[in-house]
Amino acid sequence: MTYFLLTNDDGVHAPGLRALAAALRPLATELQVIAPAHNQSMSGHKITLFQDIQVDENLTFPDGTPAVAVHGSPADCINLASHGLVNWPPRLVISGINRGANLSQDIFYSGTVSAALEAAVKGIPALAVSLDSTEANDEADYADAAQAAAQVVAQMLKYSLPPFSALNLNVPYGVPVKGIRVTRMGVRIYLDQLSRKGNTVRIDGEKPTGVVDELGTDVWAVHNGYASLTPLMMDFTAHPFMADLVAWGIE
Repeated sequence: MTYFLLTNDDGVHAPGLRALAAALRPLATELQVIAPAHNQSMSGHKITLFQDIQVDENLTFPDGTPAVAVHGSPADCINLASHGLVNWPPRLVISGINRGANLSQDIFYSGTVSAALEAAVKGIPALAVSLDSTEANDEADYADAAQAAAQVVAQMLKYSLPPFSALNLNVPYGVPVKGIRVTRMGVRIYLDQLSRKGNTVRIDGEKPTGVVDELGTDVWAVHNGYASLTPLMMDFTAHPFMADLVAWGIE
């Protein structure tokens, strides 16, 4: 049996999640959705412990896919699933399709990517999928990203991922997708600004940009009309720096 567990960070009713389920249904004998009840974008890898978490079970997508809504983070969804809230283990966990890209440093903030990495922590191969648009509003807008996700998932069924790793797929929007490129993380440039009104402050600003002329990066690929597929690992060790750190004489 080929069983996929789907999640996201935009919420259980997001069109990107429905588009993903529809695209993956031909590849699976069973699909299950467990996703946040409400938008949890930029929630990072938040795990809720020692607190009650409300869950809404027995939801159903229009195509019949069963769903559970969790009043928590995307990582909470996968953590709860791994402890038996839904059938476990799945063959794959797929998170998305996110409304907005998750490129380069975005992965440290992204609830979409964090759900995939939480699956990796639990030993399950996982894929995060994002669309480079904050204006996508219906399932048709996610068609190219859903097709790219299905293409990657078909290959994931044939090959293994290393332990504690996941794949991060970002798909351009509004242009013909030229294909998929395997990429490394590039550099994002954030344009956030602090605004103040009385004793209230907030962070807003323009959409982030990035260094687009570094060949082979995720930012370069999406900027040039390719879907970007980046392998991620939970090992954050800066291996090239270790010898220099030892040379500090700190040991």
